[in-house]
Amino acid sequence: MHMLRRCLRASWRWVGGLGLAWSAGSAALAAEPVPLERFFQNPAVLQAKLSPSGQQLALTASRGGNSRVGLVVLDLRKGFKPTAAANLTDADVRDFHWVNEGRLIFSVVDLQEGSGEDRRLAPGLYAVKPDGSELRRLIKRRGRAIVAYGDERDRSLEWNHQLLSVPGPQAGVDTDEVLIGELGFGDRSLDSVTPLWLNVRTGRTRSLALDGPRHTDQWLFDSRGEARVAMVSHEGRQSIHWRGPGETAWRQLGEGALLKLPFSPLAVDDEGQLYVRYREGPQGYTVVGRYDLAAGALPRQPMVRAPGFDIDAQPVMDPDSGRLLGLRVDTDAEMTVWLDPALKKMQALADARLPGRVNRISCRRCGQPDMVVLVRSYSDQDPGRLWLYHADSQRWEGIATVMEGLDPRRMATVELERIPARDGRDLPVWLTRPPGLAPGQAAPAVVLVHGGPWVRGGHWAWQPMAQFLASRGYLVIEPEFRGSTGYGLAHFRAGWKQWGQAMQDDVADALLWARAKGLADPQRACIAGGSYGGYSALMGLVRHPELYRCGAAWVAVTDPLLMLQGSWWVDDDTSAVARQYTLPQMVGDPDQDREMLTAASPLAQAARIQAPLLLAMGEADLRVPLAHGERLRAALRAAGRPPEWVSYENEGHSWRLQATRLDFARRLERFLAQHLQ
Repeated sequence: MHMLRRCLRASWRWVGGLGLAWSAGSAALAAEPVPLERFFQNPAVLQAKLSPSGQQLALTASRGGNSRVGLVVLDLRKGFKPTAAANLTDADVRDFHWVNEGRLIFSVVDLQEGSGEDRRLAPGLYAVKPDGSELRRLIKRRGRAIVAYGDERDRSLEWNHQLLSVPGPQAGVDTDEVLIGELGFGDRSLDSVTPLWLNVRTGRTRSLALDGPRHTDQWLFDSRGEARVAMVSHEGRQSIHWRGPGETAWRQLGEGALLKLPFSPLAVDDEGQLYVRYREGPQGYTVVGRYDLAAGALPRQPMVRAPGFDIDAQPVMDPDSGRLLGLRVDTDAEMTVWLDPALKKMQALADARLPGRVNRISCRRCGQPDMVVLVRSYSDQDPGRLWLYHADSQRWEGIATVMEGLDPRRMATVELERIPARDGRDLPVWLTRPPGLAPGQAAPAVVLVHGGPWVRGGHWAWQPMAQFLASRGYLVIEPEFRGSTGYGLAHFRAGWKQWGQAMQDDVADALLWARAKGLADPQRACIAGGSYGGYSALMGLVRHPELYRCGAAWVAVTDPLLMLQGSWWVDDDTSAVARQYTLPQMVGDPDQDREMLTAASPLAQAARIQAPLLLAMGEADLRVPLAHGERLRAALRAAGRPPEWVSYENEGHSWRLQATRLDFARRLERFLAQHLQ
C-alpha cells in the first residue's frame, strides 16, 4: 500500500515549420507587465503520443493566433522530420489515437466558431495514415454538411456514434479495428450505448458477440477489446456488472441510487483483474484497490491512499501487454505511483533530470532495453515542455514548448494551504502570489471561485486566469469550499443544499484568513468567477458586502429555481434525470425548499447588490442560458445599479475564441484596476 503526500516547490531540437523551439539561454526580465495576449494564447502543442513502435511521435499543434490545430507526425528515425498528417480547412483536430503503426484516428472541433457550436456539432471521427494519405471520414459531424473524405461512396456513420476504446497491439496482428458505441437517447438523456467494431481502413462495422445488460451507458474493455464492465443507469439507480475472461454471463457486483454507488470501476487488465475506487474512513476519502472478484467484495487494504485527498487516479496501462503499470494521482501536485519497477526507476531519473516539476511520463516498449519515453514536464510557473528519452542510448532530447513566449521566471508561484472554516471544517485554499511582492506586503486580492461546483478547482499547475491576475499585482485566493470534490465524501456532501449559505461562508473565510495573515489588503478585494463561481461572486455581494469592493461574474447562475425547474421558453441542456434525481438532493427541491432557494437567489436578492458588477454571458450558452444574465441585468437596472454588461455571440459556457478571451480579459483588467488600485 502506498501513502502519498507531496508538495513541490540541455539542448533543444527545432521542430521544423512548427515554431516550437525553446532557447535555454537567460533573458533579461522586462519591467513591463507580461502582455495579456501571452496568457490567453492558443497553445502551440496540445497532445503528444508515441506510435506503437516508439519510432514516430504525433502532435496536435498550431502556429498560434487563429491558425488551425493540425495533426503532425515526427519520424524519430529521420531526424524528427515533420509531416502534416491532417490539416483541415474547416475544423481543428481535438483528440487523436494511434490505431497501429500505419494509421491514426482523430476527432475535430471548430475553434474558430465559438463554444456555442458545441450544441449543434458532434466531433465526428476520421482516419489517416501518418504521411497524410488515405484521409477518411468514419463518423459524421452533426449539423455540418462537410464533403466526405476518401471513398466517394460515403460509408461514414451518423453523428450518434462515439469512440469507446482503441485496443492495444496484438502479437502478430496489425489490427485496423477500434470500438465505437451507438448512442441511444430517451427523455433528453443518454439511455444506452451499444458497442460495435469499426474498421478504420474500410469504414465497415461489425457487431460484438455481446449480450450486455439493458440500459448500459458505460463500458470498460481490456486491451484486446473484450468487454469486462458494464455500467447500467436507469430510473435514478446505477449498477455495476462484470464478465471475466472466458465467461459469457454477466454478474452484478454493486448497485445503488445515483450518487450512492458503493464503488466505481477504474480499470481492467488482460488477466481479468478489476481495479476500483471506493471510500474509507469518517471523511470518506477515495482510495484505489483491486476488487476481490472471488469473494465479490472490496479489498481489505487499498493499493494507494492519500490522507486529506481523494485518489482520483488515472490508470497507466501498458499498451503492449494490457498490464496496469501505475496510477496517476493528484494530491498537492500530480505524481505517478508506479507498480512497475523499471518505470519507477525511470520516474526517478526524470525527476532528477528535471527537478521541482511534475514529470508525466508515457512509454512504448515499456521496461525494455530499447524503451522510448515521452516526458511532459510542467510546474506552477511553466505550462510545460516535452522531452524524449531513449533508453538504449540514454539520450535526452527536447521537443517543444507547450506555450510560446512565456518566461517561467516572470510567473507567479502557487501553493495549497489548509485552514479552518468558521465551523472548524478543514478548508483547502489555493494561493497564487503576485511575482515580486515584498515579504510582509499585503496585496489587493481577487477571490476567484471555481465553477462546477462539484469539482476540484485548484491544481499545482500553470493556470491562465490566476497567472494573469497575479501578473497585475493581485493575490489570487481560490477556496475549495464544501461541495468541492477531491477532498473526501464528507467535504463534498457538506455542500449539499448549501448554495449561498455555508458554501458562501467558506469563500468569505478564505479571504478573512488571508487578511489575518497579512497577505491580503484588508480594504481591497473583489470576488470573481464563472458558472457556479459566477453565482458565488453574486452571492458574495449579497451576503458579505463589507468584504468586497466589486464583483465579476461570467456565465453565472442567477436564478437557482430556473436551473432546477427549467422553462418552456428557455432552452437548456440540463437533463431530466438531473432535475428528477440529483439536483434536488444537491441544490434543493424547487417545491419543498422554495424559501431557502429564494433567499439564495441573486435574482431575487438583486436589490441587495450594491457593489460595482461586471456581468458577462455567452449568447449560445445551454448550461446557463442567456436568460439568467438578462433577467439579473433588468433587476439591477430597476434597482438603480446597472452592471457593466457584455455578451458574446456564439459563445457557450466557455470562451473558446481567442478574440473573446482577450476582450474579456481586457474588460476584467480595467474593471479591477478601477476598483482596487
